[in-house]
Amino acid sequence: MNTPVTAAKILAIAQRGELILSQRAQAVSNPLDPEIQTLIHDMQATMLAANGVGIAAPQVFQSLRIIIVASRPNPRYPEAPLMEPIAMINPEIIWQSTETCLGEEGCLSVQEMRAQVARAERLTVRYLNEKAESIEAEFSGFVARIIQHEVDHLEGILFVERAEAAES
Repeated sequence: MNTPVTAAKILAIAQRGELILSQRAQAVSNPLDPEIQTLIHDMQATMLAANGVGIAAPQVFQSLRIIIVASRPNPRYPEAPLMEPIAMINPEIIWQSTETCLGEEGCLSVQEMRAQVARAERLTVRYLNEKAESIEAEFSGFVARIIQHEVDHLEGILFVERAEAAES
């Protein structure tokens, strides 16, 4: 990811029950806006500091359709595959497999809980990158799970709602 010259700030992470986490985030109109670029940089630093593998803008109190996907082994996900972080602006899942897999999820906004959640095994996502280029890419397995989890944040859905729906 492009790194702005300014030092990254670690941002506060919204916790379950905060209104912003239950609202649909707004589309980003100008991905090249310096404030958007700084937000992406700060989101990545915040996610890394919290040992996350993904983060969505609503989690840092910004109602914008931006997610970062950054799978890597860490104390929370020791088996996670290693990948370069990807910032996705206005991500849209345009296809997902009917084949699902069950996997344990946690969330930086729901610190006290982990749960099994069924997610599509494979998907295709269309998004803008940090250079405002339109990208369409396929993902599978753990990375597809991260994307679905983070896109849920943009829709105001927490993973615990998916886990509770699966249990009932």
